[in-house]
Amino acid sequence: MTNRAFTEGLETELRALREQRVLKTLNHLDSPQSARVQMEGRGEVLILSSNNYLGLCDQPEVVAAGIEGLKRYGAGTGSVRFICGTFTVHRALETALARFVGTEASMSFVSAWNANEGLTATVVQEGDFVVSDALNHASIIDSIRLAKTITKCTTAVYKHSDLDDLREKLRANAGARRRLIWSDGVFSMEGSIAKLPELVQIARDYDAVLIIDDSHATGVLGATGRGTAEHFGLLGEIDIITSTLGKALGGAAGGFVAGSAALCDMLTQRSRPQLFSNALPPTVAASALASVEFIEAHPERVRTLHENARYFRAAITEAGFSPLDGDTPIVPIIIGETADAIRMSELLLDEGVFVTGFGFPVVPQGTARLRCQISAAHTRADLDHAVAAIRRVGERVGIVR
Repeated sequence: MTNRAFTEGLETELRALREQRVLKTLNHLDSPQSARVQMEGRGEVLILSSNNYLGLCDQPEVVAAGIEGLKRYGAGTGSVRFICGTFTVHRALETALARFVGTEASMSFVSAWNANEGLTATVVQEGDFVVSDALNHASIIDSIRLAKTITKCTTAVYKHSDLDDLREKLRANAGARRRLIWSDGVFSMEGSIAKLPELVQIARDYDAVLIIDDSHATGVLGATGRGTAEHFGLLGEIDIITSTLGKALGGAAGGFVAGSAALCDMLTQRSRPQLFSNALPPTVAASALASVEFIEAHPERVRTLHENARYFRAAITEAGFSPLDGDTPIVPIIIGETADAIRMSELLLDEGVFVTGFGFPVVPQGTARLRCQISAAHTRADLDHAVAAIRRVGERVGIVR
């Protein structure tokens, strides 16, 4: 007999979420992730909330590579990396990823969360100091918390993009054995880009290791999609890059850590997600490898993404909304109240446009937003359709007139 009190407690919490109108529900797709999808119960829906930045989720070459990988290597690895779970396609992928982001080596993980989680605790020890941007992704936050628990290292958080606060934190820990600075390359809720040139200089000034999570920048920023470093002309200048295979790089799954060969060797030795969970499925590694090779061969896909993002940002501003400034395909439209943002999201789905509304406590009170994410797969007609729908719904909710 199951514990009824436990289940009732969960049901009470869920009721409270439902009453607050923040209960998450799942929408089921019945087609490949693309600019337009088939959504169960909705028919064709225009997607404006996907991380499929380059439209590679259903790119024929990427899909074919995954199928071939499935046939050649099978469905899974059946083992962790250091026993018998490393396949030749892992080596090929990791070589390509290192080349793409400008590092000596890389190591793949089953998710970008695992990559971040496994990194910090592997490379820090008691007496080290880790400092993190206040708006960093939850996986970075949890990685640092885990490392602090395991190693007893010292940690701190600096105000978002406040470099004076970062310097102050580093000066206060000048006696640490080793100093590490963690930052997102692109902050997912804001669509803003880290001040990388300044971070690189601060890391040099304070003899610190700079770690950048480029999950929303890989395949997105830079003339050829190589990330935040390319965007600022700093390829090869970042100590450690972490990123995902689940967004612009085909959207399947997986993540990676890129840096020196010594770093990747140490992750092989000590990273707990590597040591105690199966390796990245070879079919995913094969499709991700094909994605990297596709981007390298087709930089025009990245240019299309940049052009689409600029076009949408200008059009939605012309329609009377106030998106946050930025140079990324993440375009947050500030609505204000959480209820209004969620209501607009619901009404937009009724119009066949899927955009997620975010409110407090995910974002600060009064800054609820529709987070639009633009893809190279969107046509200008798609973007015009989305802007018109957002305008109509905004008028119904009373956000614009």
